[in-house]
Amino acid sequence: MTATGSLRKDPLPENLAPLFAMQRTLMMQSEVPAAIPICVQIIAKEFPDSEVLACFSEDQREAMRIVAASPDFLKEEYASRQIRLGTYPCGLALEQEEPVSTSIPGKGYCIEAPILQNQRIAGALSLLLAVPPAGRFGQEKSKQQPKGQSAPNSERGKAEDLIRWSSFLIEEALGLRSALLGRIDRHEERIIAKGQADSFPAQRPAKSEGIAFHAMIGSSDVMKNVFRLIAQVANTDATVLLSGESGTGKELAARAIHQCSSRAAGPFVAVNCAALPESLIESELFGHEKGAFTGAVASRQGRFEAARDGSLFLDEIGDLSPAVQVKLLRILQEHSFERVGGNKSIRTNARIIVATHRDLQKEVREGRFREDLFFRLNVFPIRLPPLRERGADILLLADHFAETLGISQGKTIKRISSPALDLLMIYHWPGNVRELENCIARAIILSSDSVIHSYDLPPSLQSASSTGTEPASSFDGAIARLEKEMLVEALKIELGNSAQAARRLGITERRFRFALQRYKIDYRQFRTKM
Repeated sequence: MTATGSLRKDPLPENLAPLFAMQRTLMMQSEVPAAIPICVQIIAKEFPDSEVLACFSEDQREAMRIVAASPDFLKEEYASRQIRLGTYPCGLALEQEEPVSTSIPGKGYCIEAPILQNQRIAGALSLLLAVPPAGRFGQEKSKQQPKGQSAPNSERGKAEDLIRWSSFLIEEALGLRSALLGRIDRHEERIIAKGQADSFPAQRPAKSEGIAFHAMIGSSDVMKNVFRLIAQVANTDATVLLSGESGTGKELAARAIHQCSSRAAGPFVAVNCAALPESLIESELFGHEKGAFTGAVASRQGRFEAARDGSLFLDEIGDLSPAVQVKLLRILQEHSFERVGGNKSIRTNARIIVATHRDLQKEVREGRFREDLFFRLNVFPIRLPPLRERGADILLLADHFAETLGISQGKTIKRISSPALDLLMIYHWPGNVRELENCIARAIILSSDSVIHSYDLPPSLQSASSTGTEPASSFDGAIARLEKEMLVEALKIELGNSAQAARRLGITERRFRFALQRYKIDYRQFRTKM
């Protein structure tokens, strides 16, 4: 188990400040190894009487060495020594290849966690808590905790949590840097290839696996799972149901399925069912014969015929009328249909991919969607996660949009400032990836120095105003609006932790919960998974 896999769902509240400082350090440094000594000092400030060391090596051919230590004399002490597997410092995590917590007789309590880079051990963090005075950690001898478990309210529990999250942040920074280097290499390849004009250039696996997948960007665990499911289903003819909120990239996922399949050379036909009037949708999907209705001056093939030997993507399938649902069910069962006004059966071999932002099971229960059609469509469901559940991808996507949209607008964006990055990370993104893309597009237009600053971002990211306001025509209305903004702002900063948000505002949790109910605010939408 790696450091990432051993993490609790959220870091301990008392560790949020040092972890945030560590994340900013990793973002501001151009090279991750240069940031590791600063991260060690941040950890040491939380545990002044402890020993904190870090070893690191980017080259597998080079021996692992101590690159940072606190107090400083420890680095000199261990500089000439070779790190031995199974021994302090760092060797415990290097041997186990997973976080380790154990007592070292005569020294103290040792906590170590490995650092992964491209699926290999690139280093480790080590923290040695000095032997505490009697009773500081509780009755150690009479009640020992199992190895690897932490007491949430103890100094030991805080230390275990901080070390494991610190190694995770360093791993994320290493992955982001690898992704950027891979994109630079691919950009150079495109220049050498003299401008291949492909809207979806990722026809082969990316150099940094799990970062880019057929125009989809992501390194978080949830997106890697989506990439895996797409790769597994692509070469079958199974109907795929893509679900997820608007703006999560369902059409990109459908195109990825098409491009990974044996039908990639065939057409990819996309239809937005919600954008077509009910009177025209049958003609659009199935085609019509001459004279079938007023204005049908010639025969016309529909989208099912146009997608022959390829893939047909039906977006917003939940908006289809009952009459069209019946015809679609027949096509899925018999692979044939008739044009509007015709009586000739037409066979189709188009691969069907559908998408919706609705809860189709709820639609079935309420009688708005046919149950038999739902079961026909729900052969291989894939859920596209909202952006707030893939916080690790926000900076990667922001950088991607800054580069691609900058080129399209004739600008070169060299970097995104640290305050702007902070705003991007704490925002809850109700509009998902599409909203992030639009925010970066706006910032590029406003940027005057090749840098995206915090003041270039939309006002909705700079305050709580994006959540709605009450009328300000009266004193009570103005007070209510301010109260709601303060509630939302506190939830943003504390990433949806209502207890921490209440403490930040200086009120009780009970009063905070009543206020959330009054303004119909769901604290869960502000949670961000790293």
